[in-house]
Amino acid sequence: MAGRIVVGVDGSPVSAAALLWAVDEAVRRDCDVAAVSVWHRDDGLVAGPLPADVAAQLAEDHQRSLGQTALDEALYDIGNVGARIRPVLAEGDPRGVLVDASADAELLVVGNRGHGAVAEALLGSVSAHCLHHAACPVVVVKEAKTG
Repeated sequence: MAGRIVVGVDGSPVSAAALLWAVDEAVRRDCDVAAVSVWHRDDGLVAGPLPADVAAQLAEDHQRSLGQTALDEALYDIGNVGARIRPVLAEGDPRGVLVDASADAELLVVGNRGHGAVAEALLGSVSAHCLHHAACPVVVVKEAKTG
């Protein structure tokens, strides 16, 4: 058996396409897939008359829940496809988490766009970062053109 393929999952349509591509490739290579969903703390999500520690915990729980939901839905949508898929929920910057996960991977698969141009402008392109810093080959699945 070969190594494993790591794929970023964020709930976007292009990440679903990246997961499907990664699974198809894993079947061909007879290897596992690590489907990685990354969440990060955003203390600005909760406002109101709450103590700071309670507000921070609510924000953290909410972000973790969003990451878990994206992962659960992606795996449910892909169904039983003949590949071994290991779900991974991680906290941090998606760029760093995916690059770190690439350290012992055979391949890293990411979508070319996640949650939109505004997030990309603020955070930087995850796919571009992975292309430059991953420890293994990177496949970037492009967003399907509509219309």
